[in-house]
Amino acid sequence: MNKLKVTEISKRFEARKVFSKISFELETGQSLAVVGPNGSGKSTMLKVLLSLLRPSRGTVEFMQDGSPMSDGQIRSAVSFVAPYLNLYDHLTAEENLKFFSTVAGSNVTGKEINSLLAKVGLEGRGQDFVLGYSSGMKQRLKYAVALLNNPKYLFLDEPSSNLDEAGKNVVNDIVEEYRNESIIIIATNEKEEYSLAEQLCRVNG
Repeated sequence: MNKLKVTEISKRFEARKVFSKISFELETGQSLAVVGPNGSGKSTMLKVLLSLLRPSRGTVEFMQDGSPMSDGQIRSAVSFVAPYLNLYDHLTAEENLKFFSTVAGSNVTGKEINSLLAKVGLEGRGQDFVLGYSSGMKQRLKYAVALLNNPKYLFLDEPSSNLDEAGKNVVNDIVEEYRNESIIIIATNEKEEYSLAEQLCRVNG
């Protein structure tokens, strides 16, 4: 059982307060949707949870079976998808997956690569250079990268950004597949994504 415990986190950039005293706890099988307009601090909050930004105050704890997780354990258990994350344009999709797998300390096989690409709707495009991908295809590939480690914590910022209807269905399928075995947090300001947020809220009562 994994847990995310957030205790009174606040974030300021000099005089500007982004958010203040946010606390919550989530366990495996539970999810959280962060919904609000542009500039409301959603992405900043996710970055604080992921230790990409330091909170001005408060604590964020990742736990497994009641014990705090090490930095290495957290890196192995967490995945993040956002439109502003970068892939390597001058590598193929398969090479990107192999690279990110190696960075994470694992060794993805060709069969696993094909399975991941098929899951995100990129079957048969693994040998293509990412430079030639559309923005929607790149977003799909980011999901394939995120699923390399079978994440126990899945953070999605603007989850359907740049995606067509088929791509949005891919995201919905991924959330459906992982919601019972992971902790999922999504942040969105898109009305089209509110249904996904509502789905997560319904799952958790």
